Amino acid sequence: MVIAIVLGAISGLIGFVPLVFALARTKHNPKTGNFAPMAKLLIGLVASFAILVICAVLCVVVDKPDILPFVLAEALALCVSAIIFGIRSHKVHNSESK
Repeated sequence: MVIAIVLGAISGLIGFVPLVFALARTKHNPKTGNFAPMAKLLIGLVASFAILVICAVLCVVVDKPDILPFVLAEALALCVSAIIFGIRSHKVHNSESK
């Protein structure tokens, strides 16, 4: 069960990478409209969701009894990494504006 929790946390962190990448790509768009940046963010969201689902399905195939700890660790790691990213971005943005 400990291995499932650790692997779930790792897959949750890996699942956050497409979201960060998509957010970084939205800053390189011309300021002409909202469709291109939002499309990039949606593609990042779909890629992140696909990574999480694929990892969960692999866990079901390999070790079905430990799927609940795996998925909970995966979701918790994704949420914690998003919160930490948001707090760090907010601090960096506030320090640049001073």
